[in-house]
Amino acid sequence: MAIKLDQMTRAELEDLRIDIDKAIVELRKKEKKDALEAAQKAAAEFGFSLDELTGKKAPRAGGKTGSAEPKFMNPDNPTQTWTGKGRQPNWFKSAIDAGKNSDDMLI
Repeated sequence: MAIKLDQMTRAELEDLRIDIDKAIVELRKKEKKDALEAAQKAAAEFGFSLDELTGKKAPRAGGKTGSAEPKFMNPDNPTQTWTGKGRQPNWFKSAIDAGKNSDDMLI
């Protein structure tokens, strides 16, 4: 299939480039899928899953993988909360410095 590029108009060339770019993207997706299947098959031949070999962890049972529930609330701005884990927010530090007890800010 010989395409004579020098006989094509600019619009035809631009359309051809768009078609080529789309074809490249689709081919890359197919090649990536094929490579993943081949890697999974090779790992299975040795009795492993690909996730085991790459160190990828399986999702935890129960499905919940998010942040913890808030434990403290800013009395001056109830939209500001803190779980009690990690670094203390500035509003929490300020309240403690002002003489409030952490128990006063429990939700």
